[in-house]
Amino acid sequence: MNALTQAWRTRRIGKRQFAGLAFVFIWFFVGGIAHFVATDTEASIVPPYIPWPVAAVLVSGVFELLGAFGILTPRTRKAAGIGLMLLTLAVTPCHIYMLQHPELFPVPLWALWLRLPIQALLLLLIYWSTSGGVSSGIVPRAQP
Repeated sequence: MNALTQAWRTRRIGKRQFAGLAFVFIWFFVGGIAHFVATDTEASIVPPYIPWPVAAVLVSGVFELLGAFGILTPRTRKAAGIGLMLLTLAVTPCHIYMLQHPELFPVPLWALWLRLPIQALLLLLIYWSTSGGVSSGIVPRAQP
């Protein structure tokens, strides 16, 4: 049984919140792996004023993976959610740098602009899915 299914069975959360957690997990798990698989590509979007871009990419990749796995456990979900929100905010300079210098990146300009509202929606989804459920609450599920 995978960790996400275990989280579902040990705590009662709504199906929408479960879907949100699954999306956030996949987003940061895949993103965290990308930091190690495509380190040079990821480092190329780090603004020049940030020192040690490769180290920044590797460290942020570790934190993405820690956050992804942290949201799977009800005990660490809220703290991991806060960490993922802070990490999402911390990468904003990379998005702005890409917008300021679109000629350096093989990405359409519209996609660079789209990243900012997507980032805002991601922040809301992280908060909503990891904060204990705004509408449903987390209630221990009765064991059969």
